[in-house]
Amino acid sequence: MEKKGKILAPGVICFERIFNSSIEKVWSYLTDSEKRGKWLAKGEMELFPGGNFTLHFLHSELSPIPGPPPEMHKAIEAGHSFSGTVLQVNPPHLLSFTWHDDSEVTFELSTEADGVRLVLTHRNIADKGKNRQMIGSGWHTHLEILEANLHGEVPRNFWVIFEETQKGYI
Repeated sequence: MEKKGKILAPGVICFERIFNSSIEKVWSYLTDSEKRGKWLAKGEMELFPGGNFTLHFLHSELSPIPGPPPEMHKAIEAGHSFSGTVLQVNPPHLLSFTWHDDSEVTFELSTEADGVRLVLTHRNIADKGKNRQMIGSGWHTHLEILEANLHGEVPRNFWVIFEETQKGYI
């Protein structure tokens, strides 16, 4: 399966992964603050349409392998946060919420013969500067770290993966 995100339309990127895991375990990594904090960001999330959530990103905590952020991301080295609204919830199959720039992120989970299919779609991405490149390589990196966590592996350093994948999302 291709790991690179696919541009489906202007402002829409989609990623698909199949994880050798249970749907309940993958769902918990999307919705439980501590587990989500191992691959994306910690923060409480009210799991109902209209519910509030806050994500606190600290990329240095996503891997025990140290590494400084690239110069252009030094400003978020100590972390950054944003709040949003849950749009849709259907446990353990669907979670959709607003993203900090008025875009929308949707996770869809389904059981497959090989495990769990995760489809992540990020919509309404503003086409400005390197936004698409940052979002594409960011989700690619976070999903690689999620996969490592689900399989009990030590994830690689966030910034190393991010830098490797940026060229593919120009």
